[in-house]
Amino acid sequence: MLSTRQKTKIIKEIAIHDKDTGSPEVQVAILSKRIDELTSHLRKHKKDNHSRRGLLGMVADRQSHLVYLKKSNPKRYAAILKKLDLKK
Repeated sequence: MLSTRQKTKIIKEIAIHDKDTGSPEVQVAILSKRIDELTSHLRKHKKDNHSRRGLLGMVADRQSHLVYLKKSNPKRYAAILKKLDLKK
């Protein structure tokens, strides 16, 4: 689970303007961090199926945000992929 400090740090790094908390880029960045943390948890606890289901939901949510961003603004899509080191 992300702390408030971690979340605000991510938002400051990715935000387009000062009050940006809901843009697709910010949401993708936050979801990516949560996915990374949950992935490391599942490496230790292989039989935690409830968390695995949550992970799959987060991955699907991140993918839908990326699809939206790719359709609406391909330059911002490419920039966020490069910044977060995601491969598509």
